[in-house]
Amino acid sequence: MAGRFAPRPTRTTVRGGQVGVAGGVPRQAAGPGRMRDWVPDGPLDLGLVLGPLRRGPGDPTFRAMPDGSVWRACRTPAGPGTLRVCAYGGGVRGQAWGPGAEWLLDRLPELLGAADDPSAFVPRHRLVALARHRRPGLRLTRSGLVLESLIPSILEQKVTTDEAYRAWRLLVRKFGEPAPGPAPGRMYVMPEPRTWALIPSWEWHRAGVDNKRASTILRAVRVAGRLEEAAGMEPGVARARLEVVPGVGPWTSAETVQRSHGAPDEVTVGDLHLPGIVGWALAGDRDADDSVMLELLEPYAGQRHRAARLILLSGRVPGRRAPKMPRWDIGGL
Repeated sequence: MAGRFAPRPTRTTVRGGQVGVAGGVPRQAAGPGRMRDWVPDGPLDLGLVLGPLRRGPGDPTFRAMPDGSVWRACRTPAGPGTLRVCAYGGGVRGQAWGPGAEWLLDRLPELLGAADDPSAFVPRHRLVALARHRRPGLRLTRSGLVLESLIPSILEQKVTTDEAYRAWRLLVRKFGEPAPGPAPGRMYVMPEPRTWALIPSWEWHRAGVDNKRASTILRAVRVAGRLEEAAGMEPGVARARLEVVPGVGPWTSAETVQRSHGAPDEVTVGDLHLPGIVGWALAGDRDADDSVMLELLEPYAGQRHRAARLILLSGRVPGRRAPKMPRWDIGGL
């Protein structure tokens, strides 16, 4: 495996400006890019809608700016692309750069929840009704990209979120490519499937990814084309296709289609914390398991993921009874 990747150029920061060293992959020259305006048919909160696509505060593919705009670096079927979204007045403006710019702008409304129907949700609990009232701009995003959500979801299996976010950040920065256009510094497009397949074993180790999760990602990228086809399927059928890949189970497939399909009913089962949070919020039961959680969410059939999302946004969570799980860095072994 040695020699498959050229040494990555170093970078330096000078008074907040990013200075690249010659020899890396150049960014596309800054310019206006392509542009599209869209007016939603109701309230829209960019942070709530696009927030689930962000994998930690240091995610190199996502950046929320102080001016309220959101930047995304994506690998689309047409190639890498950068998208900037900002709200103005009652509308939204999208600007895009790179080979994937047209693809990103074509799907801008779906990304911002145009295919979602918040009016189909009927609150059955006071806490859920209050959370919905306080966040009228919540819609479920539909990215239309499967691997973009599947790979980081695999990295999040059986580890703390801090460990998973660190692994995603390190791997994308080292093996991805700089985001096209005038994107903020240190934004990258995730690697293409072949590049994921060629990552040496020791680089997975350095990123803190064990062999089981790394092997699952390698199996997934070998059939990347077939998995991306799932973006055009119904969520249940898409989950069944994803779970054909060994190592991808109900938890991972649900976390994926919630983002790639905007699936309002695909609730996550097998999670360490979610059943206790839902049980505590709706029934005062902090020891609830998956079966109890699904029973409590039954009144929201067809909208169970939205109900769980509102419960999480309500902030009503049980207090800690034990120290936070320690982070194990296998890269230091």
